[in-house]
Amino acid sequence: MVKRKIIKIDEKKCNGCGLCIPNCPEGAIQIIDKKARLVSDLFCDGLGACIGHCPQGAITIEERGAGEYDERKVMANIIEQGANVTKAHLEHLKGHSQHQYLKEAIDFLKEKNIPLPLEGKESHTAHRHSLSGCPGAKVMDLRQKEEIAKEGKIFIRQESHLGTWPVQLMLVPASALYLDNADLLIAADCVPFAYANFHQDLLKGKVLLVGCPKLDDLGAYQEKISQILKKNNIKSITYAHMEVPCCFGLVDIIKSAISVLAKDILFREVVISIKGEKLDGP
Repeated sequence: MVKRKIIKIDEKKCNGCGLCIPNCPEGAIQIIDKKARLVSDLFCDGLGACIGHCPQGAITIEERGAGEYDERKVMANIIEQGANVTKAHLEHLKGHSQHQYLKEAIDFLKEKNIPLPLEGKESHTAHRHSLSGCPGAKVMDLRQKEEIAKEGKIFIRQESHLGTWPVQLMLVPASALYLDNADLLIAADCVPFAYANFHQDLLKGKVLLVGCPKLDDLGAYQEKISQILKKNNIKSITYAHMEVPCCFGLVDIIKSAISVLAKDILFREVVISIKGEKLDGP
């Protein structure tokens, strides 16, 4: 069981109208005893397509321990409902930038020799790293180089090496395609402010995940890091943190996650001083 987002139905508010059901092609909701019920954690993707169709406001999203969503089981249920429902489900995944699930769904249809409702450019979405949908969740290439002429001299703006978005550890889905075969940089959130050469020395060529070992929930970080390592082939992890004691909290968590999964992942630790100097690390 993992901690993830999943729908919650307030039984007191629900009047059993059933308007949520057509908008849950995954089949996670049924009307039982005149109330909408979540019948299986495995079928709920936690994206909340049903929420806007509940006139009573009885459905919300919560984060709790739940069985891991299983796209293949969902697809086995969906194809029984016909091509239109299948298409709606694929568009639902695409619209929420769930590219790994979309790829699993398309692969399932191909295995069953079922025509793809999203045939064409949409069917390739699962293989793209550029996400669409909510600006807070899509992946962007933000790198740029700009030359500025000033007093007869050419100045080059420092190039950004941030290539993925979002960067906050808890916002990055463990199934994001850019995580597979990646070199990860997990950075305590003070590091980019303290270390002037952060982009060039630490971030270049890596996927960035940012967190605060002092203020955030280390248990949640441990679970998310374990999920990322479980779902992806991670080549290396660099953990960059400040010299202050509270920043060392993630070191053991990262090492433990690597050890438990028995994966051959290169781990590096970089320590930055409060004055912005590299004290230790490659």
